[in-house]
Amino acid sequence: MFHKFQSRLTLEGEVETLTAIRIGAGRSTAVVGSDLPVVRDAAGSPYIPGSSFKGVLRSYVESILRGLIEDDNRHVVCNPTNHDEHCITRDEMEDLREKRDDQLILEKTCWVCQLFGSLWYASKLQIRDLHVQPKFWFGQYLQRDGVAIDRDTETAADKQLYDYEVVPAGVAFDFKAIVDNAENWQLGMLYLGLSAFEKGELTIGGGSSRGLGVIELSLKTAAYIKSSNIMAYLTKDHKGEDANWECWVEAFQAKLEGN
Repeated sequence: MFHKFQSRLTLEGEVETLTAIRIGAGRSTAVVGSDLPVVRDAAGSPYIPGSSFKGVLRSYVESILRGLIEDDNRHVVCNPTNHDEHCITRDEMEDLREKRDDQLILEKTCWVCQLFGSLWYASKLQIRDLHVQPKFWFGQYLQRDGVAIDRDTETAADKQLYDYEVVPAGVAFDFKAIVDNAENWQLGMLYLGLSAFEKGELTIGGGSSRGLGVIELSLKTAAYIKSSNIMAYLTKDHKGEDANWECWVEAFQAKLEGN
C-alpha cells in the first residue's frame, strides 16, 4: 500500500475547546494535586492525543456508514470491538494468508479499516498529537468535584468525594493530519467526519454527559500532493493543490450508490 507514493493530503488548523474538556491520565499518586489529572506533555501543558481524536472520528464515520447503507455489511463497515464481526475474522485471515492474495485481503477489508487501519492493514490517516497554543495557555487548570454513586442504593457513597481536573473552554490546540495514498472516495468519507468537528457536534474525552468535551475544528490549510508533482514538493517547497472536497464527496456518494 505504501511501497509507491501516489498522493498526500496535509491538513492543518486548530481545535478550540467550546466547553471544558477532560482527557484523563489515570488516578494521581501525588500527595498534593487533583485526584484525577488530565494528560500533560513534557512541559506540563495539556494536549489532546492524536489517538483520542482519531478514535472519535473513526466512530463517527462508522455511524455515518451504518446510517447510509440499507443492510448490515461487515465488508463496508465492521465492528472492530468484536473479533467475530471484523470485516475479516481470524479464521478467514488464516485462509487468505495461505492463499497469499493481498488483493483479496484488500477487497474484503471494510471501507473504514481501509482508511483508519486494522490489525492487518496499516492506516492511511495520521493525526498528530494536538499541543496547546502557548498564547492561549497560562496554566489555568480547573478543579471540579465529584462523588461516587452507590449503585445499590442509588445515592452518594459515604466518604467517596473526589475531584477531577479539566482544561477550560476557550483553549486552542494545533491540529495536523496527513493522509497518504487515499482514494478520492476515502477522502470524501473522511471529510464527512471532519465536518462534524467543524460544526462543533462531537465531543472528546470523558464527562460528555456532564457537558464536557465539546470542541470545534477550524481547518486553515489543506494541501494535496500528487505523484506527478512530488519532485516540486520535495525540492522546491511546493505547497500542493487546494483540497477538492466537493469532488471527493461526490466520489464517496458514487461509491455508496455502486455498493
